[in-house]
Amino acid sequence: MLLAVIVGCEIAFWVVLAAGLVARYPLRRPRLGAALLFCVPLVDLVLLVATVLDLRRGAVANAGHGLAAAYLGFSVAFGHSMVRWADQRFAHRFAGGPPPVKPPRHGWARARHEWREWGKGLLGWAVACALLGAAIRYVDDPERTRELGNWIQKLTVAIVIWLVAFPVWETIFPRRPKS
Repeated sequence: MLLAVIVGCEIAFWVVLAAGLVARYPLRRPRLGAALLFCVPLVDLVLLVATVLDLRRGAVANAGHGLAAAYLGFSVAFGHSMVRWADQRFAHRFAGGPPPVKPPRHGWARARHEWREWGKGLLGWAVACALLGAAIRYVDDPERTRELGNWIQKLTVAIVIWLVAFPVWETIFPRRPKS
């Protein structure tokens, strides 16, 4: 059931985001668009409440609970930039706005970009791990929360791999412009 809520929240995120952007640009209703975009984080709140209620009813934590925490953490960290990304594209397409900003392709600018993105990822990791830790404390039953501890380990491995594969790699071996 929780996986269905996660999928539903992901779909709802994009539907509410699209509705806000359609209202803002093609329909030229900026207040309605802003109100809809303001509702995007409410989707995350629905997922948080569903996860807490499921654990409160005595569910044994599973991959769905871990995925929900990861989704919420990375939504907090990347949600604003995803909305900005979509907004730039809608403004360009429907309101004559400037072309969307593209990330740098090479050199130190690319390395700085990778460090910024990894920093957002680190924030997502921290929020997800805090949620997982709070759930472990809330349930207070090691047998029911073993999977949540495993998710903390998995997320930690992922953030370390990301660190080495992107920002550190781009800093040590920056891409060069094609001549």
